[in-house]
Amino acid sequence: MRVLAAMSGGVDSAVAAARAVDAGHDVVGVHLALSEAPGALRTGSRGCCSREDAGDARRAADVLGIPFYVWDFAERFKEDVIDDFVASYAAGETPNPCLRCNEKIKFAALADRAVALGFDAVATGHYAQLVDGELRRAVDADKDQSYVLAVLTAEQLSRAMFPVGDTPKPQIRAEAAERGLAVADKPDSHDICFIPSGDTRAFLGAKIGVRPGSVVDDDSGEVLAEHEGVHGFTIGQRKGLGVEGPAADGKPRYVTAIEPDTGTVRVGSAQRLQVWTIGAQRAIWTSGHAPEGPVECVAQVRAHGGTAKAIAEAAGDGLTVRLLEPLTGVARGQAVVVYQPDSGGDIVIGSGTISTTSADRPTAVATR
Repeated sequence: MRVLAAMSGGVDSAVAAARAVDAGHDVVGVHLALSEAPGALRTGSRGCCSREDAGDARRAADVLGIPFYVWDFAERFKEDVIDDFVASYAAGETPNPCLRCNEKIKFAALADRAVALGFDAVATGHYAQLVDGELRRAVDADKDQSYVLAVLTAEQLSRAMFPVGDTPKPQIRAEAAERGLAVADKPDSHDICFIPSGDTRAFLGAKIGVRPGSVVDDDSGEVLAEHEGVHGFTIGQRKGLGVEGPAADGKPRYVTAIEPDTGTVRVGSAQRLQVWTIGAQRAIWTSGHAPEGPVECVAQVRAHGGTAKAIAEAAGDGLTVRLLEPLTGVARGQAVVVYQPDSGGDIVIGSGTISTTSADRPTAVATR
């Protein structure tokens, strides 16, 4: 097969490209230039897509003896990932930009161009597995990225390759060193790639500006503090609330609700964070079709952690997830990803963007 290897400049994508070469594929490496100012997008292990990363990717391609190109996707990345991220926070949501980048850039814009140029598949360094067309968790649970890949359609998955998903990260680094790849010890990127400072609140403040509102006690309705914008908060947040001291009972307060129209941020006890039912929009089923009726599943609401046994059911273009045990810190804008329980929770069934939550405990639902 002709394989386009997306090379970020890190160790995972370099080894993924190397394994594609070893498998006998005709491989071409490509680095995505995602920033209009690449020199400003890396600070140590923070950020990515810098000139340094492009150079690291090119040197890895040279070692592997494959052609290498840099493709400029900066405008598309700004529109589909950065602008979406800012708009989502302004609307009181908590988006996952990695998920959106996979959906809109790496497996849509990039894959579409790859197919147009005659490539059969796109290989990336994501930690996930594809087995008989099914998206599965990676062997390395700590590095598993199936959650942020669950937005991919069956067609997109049919053109994807994840060569490192069957190997723990330490072994990937050891393999890179054996292959003579200089990125073997390169630090992993952390936080949001286009915010190398790590200060998300400052980044959003510069984009959105001051939109004052109040921090309100969810029980009493008392105004506890003023703030400069709902973009500085997320559901479940405990620190940085601008509130002096704990609640009257001595227990900490958490963000329990965000109301962007009025600028109100509600805070309350941990008990108020419990969610039993999740409604999601834009459902994507990795098999290509929605399940018939309710199905048992394991639901995950954050990239790492936040899992519970549940019942999932298609609801129009979305899905409803009824949890069998409550989850906390469930925020609109994040994804809910559902996995098959009989696979040990490893096989992805589908996903949707969280739009509603309810603290009401659902009644029993018959499943097939």
